[in-house]
Amino acid sequence: MANKKVRVRFAPSPTGDLHVGNIRTALFDWAYARHTGGTFIFRIEDTDTTRVTDEYIAAAIDTLRWLGLQWDEGPKVGGDYGPYLQSQRMDVYAHWAQKFLDQKDAYYCYCTPAELEARRDAQRAANVAPGYDGQCRNLTAAQIAGYKDEGRLPVIRMRMPDGETTFVDQIRGEMSFDHKFVPDFVLVRGDGSPLYTLAVAVDDILMKVTHILRGEDLLSSTPRQIRVYQAMGVALEDYPTFAHLPFVMGQDNTKLSKRNGEVSIAWYREAGYLPEAICNYLALLGWSPGEDRENITMQELTELFTVERVNSSPARFDMKKLEAINGDKIRALTLDDFLERSLPFLKTARVITGSDEEIALVKSALPIIQERITRLNEIPAMLKFLFVKGFAVEADSVAKVSDAASKDVLKRALADLTPLTGWTHTSIESVLRASLIEELGLKPRVAFGSIRIAVTGSTVSPPLFESMELLGKNACLERISAALAL
Repeated sequence: MANKKVRVRFAPSPTGDLHVGNIRTALFDWAYARHTGGTFIFRIEDTDTTRVTDEYIAAAIDTLRWLGLQWDEGPKVGGDYGPYLQSQRMDVYAHWAQKFLDQKDAYYCYCTPAELEARRDAQRAANVAPGYDGQCRNLTAAQIAGYKDEGRLPVIRMRMPDGETTFVDQIRGEMSFDHKFVPDFVLVRGDGSPLYTLAVAVDDILMKVTHILRGEDLLSSTPRQIRVYQAMGVALEDYPTFAHLPFVMGQDNTKLSKRNGEVSIAWYREAGYLPEAICNYLALLGWSPGEDRENITMQELTELFTVERVNSSPARFDMKKLEAINGDKIRALTLDDFLERSLPFLKTARVITGSDEEIALVKSALPIIQERITRLNEIPAMLKFLFVKGFAVEADSVAKVSDAASKDVLKRALADLTPLTGWTHTSIESVLRASLIEELGLKPRVAFGSIRIAVTGSTVSPPLFESMELLGKNACLERISAALAL
């Protein structure tokens, strides 16, 4: 398929929110399609109706859109090779399963789960690799009639021929699988529903997929899919090209988990990570733009991405690096863009209701925190002091403005700030530094710490003098007075 227009697909089975591994695959598929001028297909594998729900499908669609990974064919978009939900293609799979039976490429298997497990136990006891032993490959008519009389519902199995399957993986080179270790596999369950190996292979051929970029965990299923291509009568030159992406591991070299980074993309979204930061970081897991670059745009990713630059070694997920990239992306936002992304977090935290006056104040405050945050969900805690009515100090900070030394600082600050006429951050800083630092000889941390708590209610806030300017003179003096009254 080297000379054909590239068609790649992202085909999740969303049994929950999409995770890091899912999105890294989607990102590489999307980037490859955009780099080559090809087509990015989004297909939902939802034949397992007990686990894949409409809610999860809707969430998957929303997640890809939020990340900016817009598809050319798929749900909500359409295309010439739909439908793109496998649950709507059952008649297609039934057709091909019957065709394989008619061709003798497949057969009915009446073995029960208990019988299969007993034979696998015997194989393990004999130190033989467990797998289907071909029990039902050549049943007589009498045997079949007997099983039917027992009411057994057969599965449909594909015959694996003797020999081996060899193919060239774009990332790993030539791969060979001895069929001794690839036993006859199930295509259709006893209830008539197709398994992944049938549906994915049939769909990839019918949707004219040219390249399959997917996780390394699916490498061992490749010989089965190629066997389905053979049974479909697909010419060798029309097989899709495979590229199996490296595993993403935690920092401790174990499989990703909630402990070391493997949480849903929805979690990162709620935690205030930008979609472009997530895509930037995930692109670096197994691929490199070269020249030790780490900060790239989506446009640059599409220009630079090639499968040849994907590494076969496992990649390690590093939350600290993701957070650093996220901070870089936040600092690069224009003020209007920063405002638009901040408002939902402030509203969700009930810091603001969304009035024009509140939004104007938020816009004025954002420049003083843009350099200081790494996630958008830090914004409510940083700016809530501007919208609190009256004086409010966090419980664990009360003692820090109640001792005698703090009282002395607050009294002096109140006395020197009261006559101040030009209420700007520069004038506020000048007055307080002159009285507290130069005259009283206090260290800045001691001099300004209690003022920060009195004014903002917390030991952590945006820059103090800019915060005081935004809050206004009257509010600042009232809060310092209230702190003195504690």
